[in-house]
Amino acid sequence: MTHNLLNQGPKIALFEPDIPQNTAAIIRTCACLGAKLEIIEPCGFLLSDKRFKRVVMDYMHENEIKFYKSSDHFFNLKKDERIILMTTKAKINYTNFKFNKNDTILFGRESAGVPEKVHKILKNKLKIPMKKNMRSLNIASSVAIVLAESLRQTELI
Repeated sequence: MTHNLLNQGPKIALFEPDIPQNTAAIIRTCACLGAKLEIIEPCGFLLSDKRFKRVVMDYMHENEIKFYKSSDHFFNLKKDERIILMTTKAKINYTNFKFNKNDTILFGRESAGVPEKVHKILKNKLKIPMKKNMRSLNIASSVAIVLAESLRQTELI
């Protein structure tokens, strides 16, 4: 896969991420699979955090990251794009959904998900099915699972 796919492939968006190691692992996943990463600020850590740097290694240079100063800024700029929210509260499994090449797949904050106002404005909400009584997967694992399916469906890998 070539990196020119960054302009035509799926985008992973992180809503106010708060765990540096998870964000760094997601940067690596996006770099390796050719997806663009978008981060909605504020982050709960600094990019100079040693925990972040230890996990991201040299993959930060491989991936273009777009930062949005707020969720209002993000949604205003994305008003004409399809945004898909990954949430444990969804009814539709990600495997029963038809991804498009330019989708933005939004993942909530590790500690709190996304606010109710975000749930209300987004039409497409998906979940990764899990065993009963399990709370949630690690966000980095969830990104890898859903991104791989999106790339498979759109034949970008």
